[in-house]
Amino acid sequence: MRRYIVIGRLKHSRQGGWEGEINTLTIRRQIRLVPNDDRGSCNAPVFRIMLGWQHIGEAWENETRKQPLRTYLRLRIEDPLCPLDAFLFPDSEADCASLIMDCGRNAPSSHPTWEDLDG
Repeated sequence: MRRYIVIGRLKHSRQGGWEGEINTLTIRRQIRLVPNDDRGSCNAPVFRIMLGWQHIGEAWENETRKQPLRTYLRLRIEDPLCPLDAFLFPDSEADCASLIMDCGRNAPSSHPTWEDLDG
């Protein structure tokens, strides 16, 4: 069984991205997901993750594999001590979202299902 841990709550920002706090054992910071207006291909990240003015990662849009299909963001934060892979799932109104870390062995390549997170 996979384990998921909520490591943050983000709110929709006026600029079209997300902002909020990430909180783990080693990180407690305010981050922003800023729309990537310079996308050169469909595989380019949808958002850049910012800590202040520093670019610390990227986020790609993805969709759950099982019904009901839900859109979420897959995040990669480049922490020098421990790179972090997480998922950002908006709530039903899409104005708040939970930042969720997968504690499983295959976290970077896994795709969560809504049943995994809801149960």
